[in-house]
Amino acid sequence: MRFRPVGLPGPAAAGGVPADRSAELAAELEPPLVLLEEAEAEARAVREQADEEAARRRRAAERTAQDIVEQARVRAPVVRQQSAALMRDATKAEATELLAAAARDADALRRRVELRTPALVDRVVDALVQELTAPDDERQEGGSPPWAPGG
Repeated sequence: MRFRPVGLPGPAAAGGVPADRSAELAAELEPPLVLLEEAEAEARAVREQADEEAARRRRAAERTAQDIVEQARVRAPVVRQQSAALMRDATKAEATELLAAAARDADALRRRVELRTPALVDRVVDALVQELTAPDDERQEGGSPPWAPGG
């Protein structure tokens, strides 16, 4: 080096020039700062691309969602009809089952009536014959006859 840099404080050196520390720092920091600026520019570009990709994906998702909703609206009447048919079939089956159970209960009741009626008629006829053939002084006064309910 032709001229040696010297710094302060200290005596002046022969043949020296004052040191330019800011130029030295600038020269030292310039390459990393240039790299940093390049990295910042690249990061900005990546962020812009990411924003564009996110917007594109959002638009695609909105279109997909609209398509799904539209398909659901188109299919809704068919699904409603199918559901109603299933409910009607289930209700018909249940009603048929209930009617069959009611018919079985009615048949059982008829059989019991058929079995019990002759005996009850005989009891009523016997009680009525006794009441009608009894002498006047033995007849029950007031209240229900013995063959009547609660008698």
